[in-house]
Amino acid sequence: MRHLTESDYVVSSWSGGRTVQIAIGPPEAAYARRDFSWRLSSATVELDESDFTPLPDYRRLIAPLRGTLRLTHNGGPALELVPCQVHAFDGGDDTHSRGHCTDFNLMLRKGVCDGEIGALERGAGAHALFRPKRAADAVILYCAWGRAVLTLPEGRAVLSAGEALSLSGPCVPAVALLFAEAGCVMTAQVWPL
Repeated sequence: MRHLTESDYVVSSWSGGRTVQIAIGPPEAAYARRDFSWRLSSATVELDESDFTPLPDYRRLIAPLRGTLRLTHNGGPALELVPCQVHAFDGGDDTHSRGHCTDFNLMLRKGVCDGEIGALERGAGAHALFRPKRAADAVILYCAWGRAVLTLPEGRAVLSAGEALSLSGPCVPAVALLFAEAGCVMTAQVWPL
C-alpha cells in the first residue's frame, strides 16, 4: 500500500496541455521510450481541438474528469464523453478531440496486459466498496475531487483531490471508502495476460 501525492508524479507538457503520470509499469519504464507495459495518467486538454499521439502497440481507456470530451476515431462519427464516462479505443486509431477537459487515461500494451478503469462518485457521508476483479499487477485508486477515507486490512489512507493509493501483491483486498466530502475516486486495475 503506497499513498501517492503530486510530488510522486512525473509531469510533462504536450502540445495541447499538461500530463501528470500517476503510475507506470514496470517502474523503470518511460513513456518517451514506449517500453512500458501500462501507464496511468491524467491530462489537461487546453486547446479547442487536438490530435492524440498515435500509440499502435497500446489499448487505451479514457474518461473525462472535468469538462466534456468529444472524440472521433479514423474520421468516424463523433462520440461525446461526459465526466466519469469510460471509453476504450485502439491507441493506433487516428483520434481527434474537441473540447477542454481534464481526463483520466490508462494505456495497456497489447498482448502483455489488460485492465479497466471506473468511477466511484458519491455525496458527502456516502460509503462505497471497491473489490478488484482478479489478481492484479496493480490497483490504483485516484481521488479526482473531494476527499475520501480508504480502509483496508493493512490500514487507512485519506485521499484529497489529486492523491492516489497504489496497491500491489498477489491478493489485493477489498477497499472500503467513506466520502468525507462529495467527490469522485477513479479506480484502475491492471493484470497480466
